[in-house]
Amino acid sequence: MAPLKVVLSLSAILFFFLSSAHAVEVSHDGRAITIDGKRRVLLSGSIHYPRSTAEMWPDLIKKAKEGGLDAIETYVFWDVHEPARRQYDFNGNLDLIRFLKTVQDAGLYAVLRIGPYVCAEWNYGGFPVWLHNLPGVKLRTANDVFMNEMKNFTTLIVNMAKQESLFASQGGPIILAQIENEYGNVISAYGDAGKAYIDWCANMAVSQDIGVPWIMCQQSDAPQPMINTCNGWYCDQFTPNNPDSPKMWTENWTGWFFQTGGTFQNYYMYHGGTNFGRTAGGPYITTSYDYDAPLDEYGNLNQPKWGHLKELHDMLHSVEGTLTTGNITNVDLGNSVYATVYATPGQSTCFLGNTNSTSDATFVFQGKQFTVPAWSVSILPDCQNEGYNTAKVNVQSSVMVMEPNKAESEPESLSWTWRPEIADDQVTLGKGRVAAHRLVDQKDAANGASDYLWYMTSVNLKDDDPVWSDNMTLRVNCTGQILHAYVNGNYLGSQWALYGNFHYVFEKNVKLNPGKNLISLLSVTIGLQNYGPMFDLVQNGVPGPVEIEGRKGDERVIKDLSGHLWSYKVGLHGINHKFFSIDPALDSASASKWQSKDLPTNRSLSWYKTTFKAPLGTDPVVVDLQGLGKGEAWVNGKSIGRYWPSYDASLDGCSTDPCDYRGAYDNTKCVTNCGGPTQRWYHVPRSFMEEDVNTLVLFEEFGGNPSLVNFQTVTVGSACANAHEKKTLKLACQGRPISAVKFASFGDPQGSCGSFAKGSCEGSNDAVAILQNACVGKESCSIDVSEKTFGSTTCGSTKRLAVEVSC
Repeated sequence: MAPLKVVLSLSAILFFFLSSAHAVEVSHDGRAITIDGKRRVLLSGSIHYPRSTAEMWPDLIKKAKEGGLDAIETYVFWDVHEPARRQYDFNGNLDLIRFLKTVQDAGLYAVLRIGPYVCAEWNYGGFPVWLHNLPGVKLRTANDVFMNEMKNFTTLIVNMAKQESLFASQGGPIILAQIENEYGNVISAYGDAGKAYIDWCANMAVSQDIGVPWIMCQQSDAPQPMINTCNGWYCDQFTPNNPDSPKMWTENWTGWFFQTGGTFQNYYMYHGGTNFGRTAGGPYITTSYDYDAPLDEYGNLNQPKWGHLKELHDMLHSVEGTLTTGNITNVDLGNSVYATVYATPGQSTCFLGNTNSTSDATFVFQGKQFTVPAWSVSILPDCQNEGYNTAKVNVQSSVMVMEPNKAESEPESLSWTWRPEIADDQVTLGKGRVAAHRLVDQKDAANGASDYLWYMTSVNLKDDDPVWSDNMTLRVNCTGQILHAYVNGNYLGSQWALYGNFHYVFEKNVKLNPGKNLISLLSVTIGLQNYGPMFDLVQNGVPGPVEIEGRKGDERVIKDLSGHLWSYKVGLHGINHKFFSIDPALDSASASKWQSKDLPTNRSLSWYKTTFKAPLGTDPVVVDLQGLGKGEAWVNGKSIGRYWPSYDASLDGCSTDPCDYRGAYDNTKCVTNCGGPTQRWYHVPRSFMEEDVNTLVLFEEFGGNPSLVNFQTVTVGSACANAHEKKTLKLACQGRPISAVKFASFGDPQGSCGSFAKGSCEGSNDAVAILQNACVGKESCSIDVSEKTFGSTTCGSTKRLAVEVSC
């Protein structure tokens, strides 16, 4: 946290655009954005259209607007829009234009981060893998092959938006566009070619003539007229490379609240969503991209975050005239306490900040005593009364619960069929599509078409071969995330990389036969690298060597198979033949091959299928995959993503102590769920389901027990609050009625949600009865937190209302 002189240090952008009804001017005066003649504080949030469904977009955007946002930001994901060179897809949840029009219909602005490198924890950073395999290409550097493809895709997106008049200069919602992404973090690895590339990016972007500014994030040497912006937990010390450029924060990572501001502030993420299909990058990024964002993975309000930020946004908007036109005075009050005063002839607004990470601060400011909690900021809209404090949460906390599928009794009602993945002589004969006398990188061979690649070769051994012995091992140097090994059609073993260490050696004792032996290695990726210098060149698969080692006493003999003739097969039989499809014309496997007898459990490389009834109501739906190993799941032929509930989060870094918001944040703070499944519940959008019977198909790679699988709905089970006096507390169950008041006390209540207790003093009126009368049976209610409502107390100056209600 920084001194408050930067909390709202606002600059502006110079451009004009016409709407259908009026002219809008955004003038550059170094302090403010002016829209419709009004100087603005502009707040934005990231919602990535492919990580939700088109049916979810209107509700997500509506909630974002209700939460006080002015704009919606999204990346554009090259790999899903151009899965094969010059073959484009903008259907369903890839309909970028529909998404932007939905933003426009809601009355919000849009920020279009074209990239087209996006990072975003997305597979291969959003690059299509075919790009990597073009002859002569080098990615993200001054390379004609790459730049031609990048320009082609950027121009495609720009022209699509222009054709629909979506840029602000045409009357549309897009007020900013971005080229490249965080290149400044890695530019040194590319040398002079990197600087030449970033200059080219700027010139190419300007040539698109979109009529609104272009931004480059994390690019301190961004060429003019690019506006360089900041991403991170803290951007208080960020200064644009041009004094005339606005100060902009394009990624405020909202696991945590911000303390600083600028011309434009974008929450990354405001809604994270779901990595459907194989879009998760990493490696080892979960299918859930919830991000602890103000709107959760399913679109529910993440309370208290959504509500606390809404109150902040409302406060900022209420004083934006003073903030954008007032004279600024900064005062150091000592002991890490700072004040900033924005003053106009008619009004003054003050910010009081305590940057001490352990101690609250009580002090006198302008003749009045204030107490500001440690590591927090208070906003005084009139410089006399506190209107908002970042540490004082006066909104409800929603406790989300999973409820059983009321349409049927699960998991008992689910009837499963199954079939094996490896069929006939598919692998035992080592039949691949291509062959080479070398080991090939998985990206080169699979070209992004699958997570799976078979490496198959044979080795002829005679009993007088130097390597022959009774003690032989197969050793494979791996850079794919998982390896399954088979010898002569028999399973030998599996191994997977630990998170963060993706180079490992598979080594198992092996029994070989005199004569021909077939070695089949199934290499598996779990999201391609998405970030880092030259991330596109990170090896995947089996780079080798692949060796047989024979031991005779102290003697060791190694036979290197790396240069043998290797046969390659991309994908799995079941995926290539669409076992997951509900369309008989697409599923080329005969239905008769699905078996209902002798359902196996803990069997690797197996397919399972069942039908289920869609849960009743409108609450979001999840499928509980606890008991399974690893694989991919489809509902009615649509992939809901990779699953891996058997992978437990590391035990390192967790603490049983409550999370303390005070002090600087980083990714090691407030770590939870250590030792538990990285993900257990997987989002099934209601638009994926039919009203009656639906089909779930699982490809189980490791082996698991599908009999535990069941569908549930996500809803608010209870709501808690611990609101301060002189505030209005709003309680809601997100469309459900409040059914009971479990606890209520006004005074100095103790404890936390689920364990509230009365303190040493309490209001004279019955708080439970007051809440019951005001809230029970209603979907929402509002309570004035004051002695007027709850009666007088002997608590002194600080009083709070603690409440817990059932939904």
